[in-house]
Amino acid sequence: MGLFTGKKGVVFGIANERSIAWAITQALHAEGAEMGFTHLPDKDAARPKNENKVRKLVDPLGAKFVIPCDVQKDEDLDASFKTVADTFGKIDFVVHSVAFAPPQDLTGPVYASSREGFKTAMDISVYSLIGMTGRAKNVLNTGGAVLTLTYLGGERVIPGYNLMGLCKSALESAVEYMASELGSSGIRVNAVSAGPVKTISASGVGDFKKMLTLYETFSPLRRNITEEEVGKAAMFLLSDYASGITGETLHVDSGYHIMGGPPLDAFGGSSDAS
Repeated sequence: MGLFTGKKGVVFGIANERSIAWAITQALHAEGAEMGFTHLPDKDAARPKNENKVRKLVDPLGAKFVIPCDVQKDEDLDASFKTVADTFGKIDFVVHSVAFAPPQDLTGPVYASSREGFKTAMDISVYSLIGMTGRAKNVLNTGGAVLTLTYLGGERVIPGYNLMGLCKSALESAVEYMASELGSSGIRVNAVSAGPVKTISASGVGDFKKMLTLYETFSPLRRNITEEEVGKAAMFLLSDYASGITGETLHVDSGYHIMGGPPLDAFGGSSDAS
């Protein structure tokens, strides 16, 4: 018997084997969860590259469905949650691992962001969680949970994170407001703030390699985190073990977020305070 034996849910946002959503899926599957999945719609139905990438990963896990969903379209979100209801009836969790900003707006300074780029980034990265959660309310069991993914750039200025930092800040605020609104229905809403992980999304962030070096140098654990660590933390927040936790942003970043300056040994000194 695993922590999720008999529990069902839906995962939005697996792109490939390097996606954090895939690490979360593996952790949930190891504990017995039954899941359905969405993928980014394919432009060419005759060559479903996005669908095939996701199916290659999740079909061996016994995926209950794999369907397209453009989170910018209400009709796609409606169809996705209809499939959820038709397949499972009620579910116990929703995983939201969706974020995007147009490259030209993400790589430049915030003050140079275009109006359309800002709207697109906020729509996909923030409103998608709101849209999903509003629909999930009708199919989540009491005690159910919604989980999203964020990053420290939503709390602090992280050079190179730029427009996505604004999106993550809004996302974390949405988590808190919806946790307050849905708590009386027995539904929890939380976020995992992961350290830098080499995903497709991360490839668009400027100086990403430098971010990895900073974590290895400055974090209390003196190392970067792994996808598996994020997956296990997310699984915990979705489980009954976290039944008293909502509106929370759990940092899985080797402790990097607590540091106000570099460790004493970061530049060759001694870390021994005695």
